[in-house]
Amino acid sequence: MNQVRKRRLEELIREEISKMITFGEIKDPRVNSFLSITRVEASQDGSHAKVFVSSLDDIEGHLDEAIVGLSHASGFVQSLIAKRVRLRLTPVLTFVADHSLKEGFELTEKLKDLLK
Repeated sequence: MNQVRKRRLEELIREEISKMITFGEIKDPRVNSFLSITRVEASQDGSHAKVFVSSLDDIEGHLDEAIVGLSHASGFVQSLIAKRVRLRLTPVLTFVADHSLKEGFELTEKLKDLLK
């Protein structure tokens, strides 16, 4: 798979999962609308994809619970993607917690303190 197709696939998966979370299609109580899909990394052949999830909640354990909920619902999410998007092979999804937004915010705060 060339890089253009791979990036399109990643963006398509990110948009579809974001819509599912926003519209409440995933009924697991651990998954709420405060979750954000930051990026998706698909394998070269498109058979697997890592989905990086971030949370706008400040509660530390909430993101880990949401990842467990999304992992539990991964088969359902895959089936919805397969129905909505015309692909030869629907990738197997793996959900990963993404703490980069929180770490970036903390780094910015530290830099602001140093400039004072």
